[in-house]
Amino acid sequence: MIPFRSQPPAPRLREGYRLVADGQPSPAALNRLLLASGDRARDAERWHRVLERSIWHLAVESPEGELVGFVRATSDLALNANLWDLCSDPADPGRGEILAVLVHGALGRLRRELAGCSISLSAPPEALAALERHGFAVDPGGIRAMGLQLES
Repeated sequence: MIPFRSQPPAPRLREGYRLVADGQPSPAALNRLLLASGDRARDAERWHRVLERSIWHLAVESPEGELVGFVRATSDLALNANLWDLCSDPADPGRGEILAVLVHGALGRLRRELAGCSISLSAPPEALAALERHGFAVDPGGIRAMGLQLES
């Protein structure tokens, strides 16, 4: 299935939650979210570099102003776009909605800003339903992604 051919209706966040584009989430808030999602924390300097080198990022804040969802994008601005750190707080009752809003927002923004780019991403199992609604296929034709983690 080709992504973006037909878009599902825009998902909605629960009352009081808000989608924030290109805000300045703190490294502590990002690490809390990553750790809750089962990922590893990063030091503050690395977060600053990561956010600086991303073309944009989206976050979801709870009614209390707490970071409960996040995704960021990088691109060569020609052929490829990558979505990174797609996650939502597993303790939040609206986790599925948060992931759906982040996926919808990120893909919509990529479609507007980088329409010709192929998109790659690494996503938690909880995000698969939202991604499939947008036309993504998990490992199409047996293609598997690989990653190399560089130690500093």
